[in-house]
Amino acid sequence: MQAETQTETRRYGFFLVEGFALMSAASAVEPLRAANLLSGADLYDLRFLSRDGGPVRASCGAIFETDLIAVGPMPDLVFVIAGGNPFAFEDRAVLGWLRRLSAEGVPLGGISGGAAVLAQAGVMQNRRFTVHWEHFDALRARSDDFLMERRLFVIDRDRYTCAGGVAPLDLMHALIRSDHGAQLATQVSDWYIHTGIRDADAPQRSDGAVPDGLHRAVAAALALMEAHLADPLSMEQLAQLTGLSPRSLQRQFGDDIGQPLMRHYMIRRLEKADELLRQTRLPVGEVALATGFISQAHFAKSYRAQFGGSPRDRRAQLGLRHLSG
Repeated sequence: MQAETQTETRRYGFFLVEGFALMSAASAVEPLRAANLLSGADLYDLRFLSRDGGPVRASCGAIFETDLIAVGPMPDLVFVIAGGNPFAFEDRAVLGWLRRLSAEGVPLGGISGGAAVLAQAGVMQNRRFTVHWEHFDALRARSDDFLMERRLFVIDRDRYTCAGGVAPLDLMHALIRSDHGAQLATQVSDWYIHTGIRDADAPQRSDGAVPDGLHRAVAAALALMEAHLADPLSMEQLAQLTGLSPRSLQRQFGDDIGQPLMRHYMIRRLEKADELLRQTRLPVGEVALATGFISQAHFAKSYRAQFGGSPRDRRAQLGLRHLSG
């Protein structure tokens, strides 16, 4: 994901698996269409894709016309939208295409059951991701190495996944906010009467959670931090994307959260690193990358300052010394 506002057109491809949920597709596509409309610019070029092109039927019977996956310019991001039983998808040509996109550095996303298709293609190694709650346990049973999280959406470097249903509204809000700032993202959400924007860590199922009532810019900054754990934003970028000056954002954040903004951001990244050390088999170097540390030495120093021991000490406590590399 780009960390500063963008003006060039971004090409998004949506690969539709037969029987996909119409709501998931609409919730993903419509915010991007609205961003074009409200900005008066072609910010996003949207294409529907399938292996052979032609009509693809949604679960409700609606038909979408699609282009061949091999035709046209290279997309900037490809989402797989799958419903029904995504584990039944075994098209070797498409799985190979997804692997080629990954090898060429094209970011990939999964909507609803789409992440299960990406996992089957073998392109989710060492990446945090989510999937619709209906498929979560079945996918977890297939491998203990999957870095799955029961969250509304997860952005980990070049992987963008969400739970489906109306969750793509929240994911696309995060993408638009990161590309073009909080003002346009809010305009898009207001356009669709989507005023209850949810953070990435919102539950997929009802649990009685209530909003925090934070200042809008603080809430936006927290959401941006959560979406950028692997590629941290600077103070200036956070301020630009939330619509405040750095000084005003710092002051408001301190008033609402009781902690300096960048300190809070660092602690959140280190908490995620600790979670990955405890709950996954990722080597320490991969944990560092997954939480935005380009240097293992910097990661180890920061981790020790926060938790009182090194990442390798943590692994040793868990009996996972062989994963310390």
